[in-house]
Amino acid sequence: MNAEPEQYLSARLRRALAEDPRTAEQGVRVTVRGDNVLLSGSVVSDERRDALKAVIHDVAPDLTVLDDVKVVPVGAPAGREEIR
Repeated sequence: MNAEPEQYLSARLRRALAEDPRTAEQGVRVTVRGDNVLLSGSVVSDERRDALKAVIHDVAPDLTVLDDVKVVPVGAPAGREEIR
């Protein structure tokens, strides 16, 4: 069990995800409960989701990462948008 309070650890992990060049991610929620960290939100690719887990493992290797991150690809619109 980590001696650091969960809310401080959550904040430290969020900061790592935002500052690490592999992720630069601010839209992912980080929740620490005991020895687990839950990641939730959405990213644009499987590679980005894997990078999130790698950053968490680098910063807090003793935590188990629970991944609830959805991959939502961003692409060009499928058709024309009609504005009325």
